[in-house]
Amino acid sequence: MDTRIITALEVVLVVPAVLVGYILATERLISLAHGKWRERIRPWLWLTPAFVLLTAFLIIPTIQTIWYSFHNKDGSQWRGLDNYAWFLNGTGLESLINNVLWVVFLTVGTIVIGLSVAVLADRVRYESLAKSILFMPMAISGVCAAVIWKFMYWYQTPGTTQTGVVNEVITKAGQSPIPFLVDSDYKIATFALIFIMIWMWTGFATVILSASLKSISPELLEAARVDGANEWQVFRKITFPLLSPTIAVVSTTMIITGLKTFDLVYTLTANGSYDTQTIANEMYNQYFSFSQYGRGSAIAVVLLLAIVPVMLFNIRRFQFQEGIR
Repeated sequence: MDTRIITALEVVLVVPAVLVGYILATERLISLAHGKWRERIRPWLWLTPAFVLLTAFLIIPTIQTIWYSFHNKDGSQWRGLDNYAWFLNGTGLESLINNVLWVVFLTVGTIVIGLSVAVLADRVRYESLAKSILFMPMAISGVCAAVIWKFMYWYQTPGTTQTGVVNEVITKAGQSPIPFLVDSDYKIATFALIFIMIWMWTGFATVILSASLKSISPELLEAARVDGANEWQVFRKITFPLLSPTIAVVSTTMIITGLKTFDLVYTLTANGSYDTQTIANEMYNQYFSFSQYGRGSAIAVVLLLAIVPVMLFNIRRFQFQEGIR
């Protein structure tokens, strides 16, 4: 019998059977407990599968990755910090610079456009329609967005008819077409990719910020206007400070998204050509293309270390918000 059929049967039959068996066994064990022990062991029994899966698929692989990052390409020799030194002195440094650009411009662009649209849409009758249209790119994957924008950025040599929408507009304006996805000068290709991600995530930022905007008391804003404040002063002195917790949450989401960018670069620039490589793409290249497992693991650890502080900041902010409620 085909091994794929056996695997499918295991997923369809064995996994549900194991889950049902665990539920029945857990409830039976809890029923045998007496008094206060019943409530004490109940949460631990239900959390045990999650702990097991978390350990097997997250904690152990993370420890193994850190361990391999100090070894050579096949894990047979201890190399200390050599892989990290290579990352900071080789192509890894270029990917780190690109990720900094992603984090800065993706976060700023998404927040600025999302906040602007949220404030402006709040004043029109077709607000729901406008936000729905803006949110639509979130419904497609990064690969689908890459295919769409590949044709949007399509480049033909000057003097020929441009089939790409963006370059057609540029040529109609009297300028030469730009090879957006194959031009490494001034990081044009990188910024072209960042713009696609902004297009995808602006709807998310708009919806979140709009929901927070509607929680601001209209009486508070009206009182400021009565006191003589113009619309810019109302926004700068009242609206923006009250939105700052939500802006911080959206910003941390965008920072993490920028740090782990992979699919757009992989699809549109052949996994990092034309100086567009990011940390995630460089990790993929070293690990799967060049079989440099030590270097790939070191890059993965660098990416982890870059994301952890952002996550901790977000957790601390959530705890602070819960503490003042």
